Amino acid sequence: MKFTISREKFLQPLQLVSGAVERRHTLPILSNVLIKVSEDALWLTGTDLEVELISSIKLEGDFTEGEITVPAKKLFDIIRGLAEGTQIDFSVDGSKALIRAGRGRYTLSTLSASDYPNLEDWEGEVEFELSCSDLKRLIDSTSFSMAQQDVRYYLNGMSLETEENVIRTVATDGHRLALCRLTYETQLPARQVIIPRKGVMEISRLIGEDDKSIKIQIGANHLRMFSTDFIFTSKLVDGRFPDYRRVLPKDGDKVVQASKAVLKDAFSRAAILSNEKFRGVRLNLASGELKITANNPEQEEAEEMVDVDYQGDELEIGFNVAYLIDVMNALVSDKIKINLSDSNASALIEDAEDDAALYVIMPMRL
Repeated sequence: MKFTISREKFLQPLQLVSGAVERRHTLPILSNVLIKVSEDALWLTGTDLEVELISSIKLEGDFTEGEITVPAKKLFDIIRGLAEGTQIDFSVDGSKALIRAGRGRYTLSTLSASDYPNLEDWEGEVEFELSCSDLKRLIDSTSFSMAQQDVRYYLNGMSLETEENVIRTVATDGHRLALCRLTYETQLPARQVIIPRKGVMEISRLIGEDDKSIKIQIGANHLRMFSTDFIFTSKLVDGRFPDYRRVLPKDGDKVVQASKAVLKDAFSRAAILSNEKFRGVRLNLASGELKITANNPEQEEAEEMVDVDYQGDELEIGFNVAYLIDVMNALVSDKIKINLSDSNASALIEDAEDDAALYVIMPMRL
């Protein structure tokens, strides 16, 4: 196997697939990238058995078909370290891969491509297309609420749901919940799957804010995405996502409207003097104003007064300030709406002008 390619053309797909490569070396071959030359194209594949990324680029000039695996990080570091515009000659000699670039020569160890694990082919049961910007909003509006290492493994991921003409993403760690929905132009079959945390983070890394179209296929155990730059596949979490509809507050009779920027800044300043472990802040709501207070074991205290649009009974309630700031970062409108009922009930937060995304945060006892 051999091919010639410029540094820039090689670096882009190599950087793309390296994100999926296993770094903990459970199996030596998982730290390698699969390099394959066939049908006038160079194909690169990286996987950690949970996610798989394939990228390809058309080859020009002479090449010989074949496939081999080489250490992904070493190859990427070598190619990245070369000067711009360098021509790279890649070939395989026995059990070694040879890279010639300018006056440099590098020899890398290889492992057989026949031992490289690849996810089996499967038929998509649900298929639809989205723009990258719409998909990114669905993910970025909710992914911060995923659990990290919860024993309830189905919380360590994001629910993707299709239903009639709606696509919905939901994430929760048991203390907060984030939901974002998108109206789709055609009817979709009803389906709900859980994408694991690593898969969600990879998709967010791969896609931009542009209007490029991306095709999504959902199978029995996998989700696959097709772009002009890559093919991404992720295993799905085998579990049942909790019924989030049951935890959406419905009887919030206290509605507060406020400037998102003013609230976020006030929460950020109060957070400095909150308890580092529990991150609690106390909210005292009265007609026309909100008082935010925080304190810590060193007897330090922060107090912030914020003008809000609220007419109703006084209320005192505590929240994790980090959760509040996360929501402020995710909301897109300048004005936000908070629905509350009492000091023991969850808050429902959403944009004042747009109900596509909503957030539920459980209160804290302070």
